[in-house]
Amino acid sequence: MKPIVSIIMGSTSDLPILKKAADFLNQMEVPFEMNALSAHRTPSEVESFAHGAQERGIKVIIAAAGMAAALPGVIAAMTPLPVIGIPINSTLSGMDALYSIVQMPPGISVATVGINAGMNAAITAVQILALSDPALAERYEAYRATLSKKIVKANEELKDVKYDFKVD
Repeated sequence: MKPIVSIIMGSTSDLPILKKAADFLNQMEVPFEMNALSAHRTPSEVESFAHGAQERGIKVIIAAAGMAAALPGVIAAMTPLPVIGIPINSTLSGMDALYSIVQMPPGISVATVGINAGMNAAITAVQILALSDPALAERYEAYRATLSKKIVKANEELKDVKYDFKVD
């Protein structure tokens, strides 16, 4: 089995955020790989990865970084593959990373999710892949159905929450 999604983190300190992405890809039965690469500390390795990703069969790249957060944009500049950026809250409440990832120049796009939103990055990757994979689309739809069931259940449970002035 070859990976079709690549999860790239700027540092292994980002792993707790990316674990959510990996868990969701695993749940959806999407083969993936995980690597640590730094746009600033290992630029030649980032370049090699980005240039070779499509040839290796990668279809979507999830890239997470904090602070200057150049990693997603640098990868996007070197591959035609879709890149999903996750800004990591490491300084300035993650706003520095968010701005760095989301403010790409015209022509070089990075789909950007919220700060520390590893799960949403994986969901976006699955949505992209499901366009050409009916079995994955079916698994994803089944997952989405569980979301509404959770809210319906929560709403039912709220009926049992009592307050003196709560009107049912």
